[in-house]
Amino acid sequence: MRIRETRPGRADRWTLPDLDAAVRRCRAQNARGIRGILDALGEYARSERQARENLERSAAAIAAIAEHGLDASLSVKMTALGASIDRDAARDSLLRLCGEARARGIGVEVDMEGRGPVDTTVEAAIACARQGLPVTLALQTSLDRTPGDLERIVRHSIRPRLVKGAYGGDAAGLEEVRRRFRALAAGLLDRGVPFSAGTHDPDLIAWLVDRPAGTVEFAFLMGLADETKLRLATGGRAVAEYVPFGERAAAYVARREAYLAGLATEGRAPVP
Repeated sequence: MRIRETRPGRADRWTLPDLDAAVRRCRAQNARGIRGILDALGEYARSERQARENLERSAAAIAAIAEHGLDASLSVKMTALGASIDRDAARDSLLRLCGEARARGIGVEVDMEGRGPVDTTVEAAIACARQGLPVTLALQTSLDRTPGDLERIVRHSIRPRLVKGAYGGDAAGLEEVRRRFRALAAGLLDRGVPFSAGTHDPDLIAWLVDRPAGTVEFAFLMGLADETKLRLATGGRAVAEYVPFGERAAAYVARREAYLAGLATEGRAPVP
């Protein structure tokens, strides 16, 4: 695959325009010791055609990671694969992606969405694990059900990615979400279970940094925490950056802007 040049200025803070730009971003971050997580943006496919297109774009990302020797994984949402239309077909699409990725030594990470797709997403990840396909699954600490889901996926050797949750949850306030995050992370640390911590919260990051290195990967979004990413990576910590690309970015960008607006309302800011 030949990487095309992308016109300067097309990439905004949160997303990149295409796979070519994502490959270049990932290569540059790899040189700094930061792993990439590539996501061909697309969620809530409204037709089988859209679901197929999203599947093929994700498969192309896997191929590009392999071709360019990137230290990166693929991220995918079940609704992008058509879970709101046909759950079984979406699960089969995830199995296909995980199979293609495993054949190339590449990981797959399944994002969590709102409350509706949680059961479907957990079951699809477990289906992959039962076929021996490595997978990471995001779990939202703001949901009451998450401790049970966490125990379930750990039993199936699915790597958790703990996130606070951008879709609304059950916890009463940010401090309660932090408390839940710390409690779940502490349980994983005590058992030596490898996991990813997806947070830009200065308090949670400081708390995690005080724990021994080895089982935690710090996962950040493109567009935030560049200083912290580099500081942790140069300090020997495992660091990953989520790199979303493509034209279907509106919903994703809206969540990022809402996140910053919410922090500003509380007089807080993400890590630099």
